[in-house]
Amino acid sequence: KAAARPSRNTLHFLLFPVRLAGTSASVQAAPGFEVDTEENELVNPNFVNRNPRNMECLALAVKDRGWGTVWPTRQYWHRLRFERSQHHVSAFVEHSNGNVIVSASTREWAVKRHLYSTKDVMACENIGRVLAQRCLEAGISYMIFREIPWTFRSEAVQRFRNAMKEGGVVLSEPRRIYE
Repeated sequence: KAAARPSRNTLHFLLFPVRLAGTSASVQAAPGFEVDTEENELVNPNFVNRNPRNMECLALAVKDRGWGTVWPTRQYWHRLRFERSQHHVSAFVEHSNGNVIVSASTREWAVKRHLYSTKDVMACENIGRVLAQRCLEAGISYMIFREIPWTFRSEAVQRFRNAMKEGGVVLSEPRRIYE
């Protein structure tokens, strides 16, 4: 006698097993178990700050204040510098230790290919836009901008400054907290 073939429904359940899920679940705490919160409030005495800019962002870092008669002042965390040469415009953000953090220049091909001239007023404005975007991407939104008074009045510097401000950068630093 021939073996009986399984029905189609039986094959389906053999090939695609069904998992039954519980419809309700209850969670109960173990009797006599309490959470110890004192352990969470302990602070390690050997704390290492992994973010060196954290104190600057909180306005608690020390500014170098001993150079009162020097111009430009050294009392800053980040300083915006703007330079124009005969053929190019460049701007960069400098940290108080002298390192350049972010820069933009018309010497860069990515900027240069969109400009008619690398030294005119519109080049200054576009460098301001590019640098503002790069500063915000780097997490720097506060910096000081001090320019020599007779160059500060020029249209190119004013357009650069306005482009930085419109880009979301604040051109002054918060006051230091002395507590």
